[in-house]
Amino acid sequence: MKLIGLTGGIGSGKSTVAAMLKEHGFPIVDADRIAREIVEPGQPALQELAAEFGDDILNADGALDRSLLASRAFVDEEATRTLNEITHPRINERTQELFDAARENGAEAVIYDMPLLIDKGLHKDMDATIVVHTDEHLRIERLTTKRGLDSDDVRRRINAQIDDETRNAAADILIDNNGGEDELRPQITAAAEKIHQLSRD
Repeated sequence: MKLIGLTGGIGSGKSTVAAMLKEHGFPIVDADRIAREIVEPGQPALQELAAEFGDDILNADGALDRSLLASRAFVDEEATRTLNEITHPRINERTQELFDAARENGAEAVIYDMPLLIDKGLHKDMDATIVVHTDEHLRIERLTTKRGLDSDDVRRRINAQIDDETRNAAADILIDNNGGEDELRPQITAAAEKIHQLSRD
């Protein structure tokens, strides 16, 4: 089974690309979804985050106030590092479990949807890496209008990630998502064919 990394800067449309690749029959292991699972009420990571970033990041029902955590965890490199040290080991453990399950189910390739794939050097463990590229101004526009995020918060998150040039240079397959869905789909079909070919080699 081949491991195919999928990454892109925040707001690049990576989730849309993942959904299209799923339509081609590839199982998706979504790092963001796993990250949400490991901070659900009752999970050890949630209590550690509250201890580091303040008990008020927990809502009355015990669930995580993600936006409040983000406003504190992305203010500087040290805070972001603390967040990562709490969450990443647990994310990695669950990720491996899902890879193993896909392998046991006979998947020819699995798509690992991971925002920090290249930032953390994990692309070196992949058989191929897909990078979704969208110009920064479009990413800011999408995140502020569609997700209702604060523009300053978006810029902080973008600045906390590696730059586009470095990310794009690591791509085996580069997807341009500056246009609409009609321009995106043919690129996904071509990417799927490359993955099939890689799996046959």
